[in-house]
Amino acid sequence: MHTRLWTLQYHFYLSDTCPQIYTLLEMWCSRTALWRLQRIAVAPLNTPGGLTSNVQREMSTMQRVYVTRQIPPDGLKILRESGQVQFDLWDSDDAPVPRKELLQKVKGVDGLLCVLTEKIDAELLDAAGPNLKVLSTMSVGFDHLNLEELKKRGIRVGYTPDVLTDAVAELTVALLLATSRRLIEATHEAKIGGWGTWRTLWLCGYELANSTVGILGLGRIGVAIAERLAPFKVKKFIYTDVAPRPELASLINAEYVSFDELAKQSDFLAVCCALTPETKEICNKNLFSKMKSSSIFINTSRGGVVNQEDLYEALSTGKIAGAGLDVTVPEPLPTSHPLFTLKNCVILPHIASASYSTRNDMSSLAANNLLLGLRGESMIKELKL
Repeated sequence: MHTRLWTLQYHFYLSDTCPQIYTLLEMWCSRTALWRLQRIAVAPLNTPGGLTSNVQREMSTMQRVYVTRQIPPDGLKILRESGQVQFDLWDSDDAPVPRKELLQKVKGVDGLLCVLTEKIDAELLDAAGPNLKVLSTMSVGFDHLNLEELKKRGIRVGYTPDVLTDAVAELTVALLLATSRRLIEATHEAKIGGWGTWRTLWLCGYELANSTVGILGLGRIGVAIAERLAPFKVKKFIYTDVAPRPELASLINAEYVSFDELAKQSDFLAVCCALTPETKEICNKNLFSKMKSSSIFINTSRGGVVNQEDLYEALSTGKIAGAGLDVTVPEPLPTSHPLFTLKNCVILPHIASASYSTRNDMSSLAANNLLLGLRGESMIKELKL
């Protein structure tokens, strides 16, 4: 008690008579206290039973996931906050992960979240090994996946249909209008000084009013396209598919026709089918030769459904009036490709689903599919193999 009292008296004496010494002493005491606190705070982390060991033990039980692209933030947030997985990713949105690195990174993973630029084949699945149980692709298309190999190995597959329906339908309509009304060509003419005096037939295009719109592959996207085109006073919607789809067709009052009739009757032909062995290059000279010379061809599905050499011939010889493509083979299409030389061909860089909300929805669905699959639960959208 006397020692404590003396210390307090000495403390006040220094503060009154030697303020500089007091200040230095106070700083030393503060630093000493801070150093002690740091030792107390850090010490448990380095002990065998401390927090570090707990974290390491918890992380060792987490399932490993590789993400092949810097997907939109909503999906990454779901993975980070799940507490279920530890993941690595190719941290770029500008270019796909190099194949060599991808084969290295997938070794031993439990799950894989990919996008359509990654070829998921036997080589990759062999590299991943037997731990891989779930694959989630941030796409509605699955032509980049070897479904036979995935099924053989018992790997579940999630994908992202439905969430991009509206965005793709909107882009399809925009591409159709840009092509039929020659908007890209008109913009170019205005820029280079081609806009002279008013002319009666200069840059004339084709109207949707009183037209027949054909849909190749009637699914949700095809229906959504037709719903958006109906207010343009389209006279008739027709479609063809592997079989009639009366429930969907009734939503847009569409008539089922044969493939040949689709070609013959359509003033505007929108391709919405998936790429399968049956649909590969189904849009070829056989189709184009039956179409009207005033017809507009639009493809927002997959580039592989079109024979591009046959399309170039049809466009360059006037067999059809124009084409609008959001997808090509390959992607990106080389700038030297003959299709780029044609004024009546509008080519976009595969942007049909490119809206902020849709891409975030796609990444969220892909992340949730992956997590649910890894837990052995039903995915929100699972591809039945």
